[in-house]
Amino acid sequence: MTTSADERLDLVFGALADRTRRRMLAQLASAPASITELAAPHNMSLPGASKHVRVLEHAGLVRRTIDGRVHRCTLDLAAMRTADDWLAHYRAFWDHTLDALTDYVREDPR
Repeated sequence: MTTSADERLDLVFGALADRTRRRMLAQLASAPASITELAAPHNMSLPGASKHVRVLEHAGLVRRTIDGRVHRCTLDLAAMRTADDWLAHYRAFWDHTLDALTDYVREDPR
């Protein structure tokens, strides 16, 4: 089953909508971590942490490898780049709008 670009963005932004998952991604940005290590700062159960990791995996933000009973997670930035590319369009709009506002304020004779 193929996923459309819109569906991929929905998955990424849905995953990023949760504070715990954003914090897990921040933790993974510094080094790979096990589910146990990802759960610890959030004072949550391993099944709870694993549920968050599954959402991140499904969005393509995390890759999980299994070695025996240890599940090791690493950050995968490809999906994040897709979201950043989408946001770039709006970033250009806001940059232009803010530049126009700056020019207007500088020209105001008051």
